[in-house]
Amino acid sequence: MSEPLLSVLDLSAGYGDVTVLWDVSLHVRQGEMVCIVGSNGAGKTTLLRTISGLVRSRRGSIRFDGRDLTNAAPDAVLSAGVAHVPEGRRLFKGLTVRDNLLLGAYLRRDREAVERDLDRMFELFPILRERAHQDATTMSGGEQQMCAIARGIMSRPKLLMIDELSLGLAPRLVERLSEALVEINREGLTILLVEQDVMAAFELASRAFVIETGRVAMAGATATLSDDPAVRQAYLGL
Repeated sequence: MSEPLLSVLDLSAGYGDVTVLWDVSLHVRQGEMVCIVGSNGAGKTTLLRTISGLVRSRRGSIRFDGRDLTNAAPDAVLSAGVAHVPEGRRLFKGLTVRDNLLLGAYLRRDREAVERDLDRMFELFPILRERAHQDATTMSGGEQQMCAIARGIMSRPKLLMIDELSLGLAPRLVERLSEALVEINREGLTILLVEQDVMAAFELASRAFVIETGRVAMAGATATLSDDPAVRQAYLGL
C-alpha cells in the first residue's frame, strides 16, 4: 500500500511549559475525508496548528506527500500543499470577500487559473459572489465560514484542514457547508476536519480519530465508532 498523504507519528507539542499533545499518531490517505473529534480543550486545535507549523513539535514527526514537514515554517507547509482554515475564520478586516479569496492564492503565479478558481468558489458558494465587494468581516458567521473555506481552497491544496466547521452556526448553514465539503471531496480534495459536533462529523467523514486529553483514545471507521457504547455515551448523548 502506498504511503498516506499525511502521516503523524508519536507527535507531542504544547505551549511554554504545558504539553497539550502526547504521542499522537494518525494518517490520512489521498482522497479521504477524515475527522478529529473530542471535547473542548482535548488538543484538536493544537494538533492542526502543529501540522501547519504554527506550533513547534517537541517530539515525533509529520510527513506529507513523501516529505518531512516536522517543524517546517507555515509558508513551507502551505507551499507543500496543506491549507489550514483556522477556528474563528480569521478573515482580513477591511478587505473585500474577493480580496480575501485572492489572498488564499498569493503563492500562485497562474493568474488565469486563479480567476477560474475564483469563479468556481463563487459557484460553490453563490452568496460570496453577491458579497464579493463587501468587507468580509461584516458578513454573517456562516458566510464568513464559507469565505474562509473558499480562501483555503484557492491555494489549490492537496489537503484542506478545517478547524471547527460548525462552531456558532445555525444547523441550516452547517448543512450547506457540509454539502459543499462533500462536493469538493468528491472532486478529489483530501479533507481533515476538526469538529466538536461528533454526530455531524461522523456523517461527513469515513474515518475518525477521537482525542481525549491530548491523546488518541480511539480510531476507526465512523460507522464502527458511532456504534461504540463509549463513544455513544460520551459524545452522541445516546
